[in-house]
Amino acid sequence: MQDSFDLSIIVFLALAAFVGWRLYSVLGTRVGRDEPDSNMPPKTRMKLVNPEPPMNEAKASPVAEQVNEPDPLRWKGIADQGTPLADALDALVLSDSTFDVRHFVTGARGAYEAIVVAFAAGDRNTLRDLLSRDVFESFVGAIAEREKRGETVETTFVGIEKAEIREVQQRGKAAQITVQFVSKLITATRDAAGKITDGAADKVVDVTDVWTFARELTSRDPAWKLIATEAGH
Repeated sequence: MQDSFDLSIIVFLALAAFVGWRLYSVLGTRVGRDEPDSNMPPKTRMKLVNPEPPMNEAKASPVAEQVNEPDPLRWKGIADQGTPLADALDALVLSDSTFDVRHFVTGARGAYEAIVVAFAAGDRNTLRDLLSRDVFESFVGAIAEREKRGETVETTFVGIEKAEIREVQQRGKAAQITVQFVSKLITATRDAAGKITDGAADKVVDVTDVWTFARELTSRDPAWKLIATEAGH
């Protein structure tokens, strides 16, 4: 009996040791695996598997910060980086996130041609939509004086050589952009008898104008209107 009892104890202890070794080997493998328990939160799993940040994590932070930096080429062909004009454009975008400078320049070129042609033809309806009230009244006054004298203006718009933004300002809730235009025109003014009194009907001339357009930034109307004109040099 004693020998049988001692043998049973030895067998039991050996079995317990074997089971314990198996459990240890399994648990040891699971703790060191690269795939933690899927029920754990992602951040917690990352901390358990990688208690130290990876070597390339420090390099990733500056890259992430650069994503939010302004594109250094955003004003390419419009303004040089770091100039007052570029800074003014940045400020305008902060005030109006919908502003697209290249779309503006395209629109300004179209407006310039339309206004020059409409003024020569005495087309008040077209001018009314493109000019501020003060400029419209000035243009209409000049047209009325011309008509009173019986004069007519013949203008052929050849093209725009350059349309360059010179200045951007914000005054209150309004933005103002000044553009210098260099264009080629054929223009002649005739008196009531049909005689040319100014210009030439067969000569292309270079014309430089400096025009300022404005728009209320709080307005739903996206249109810019001409608020000032002057002859360029």
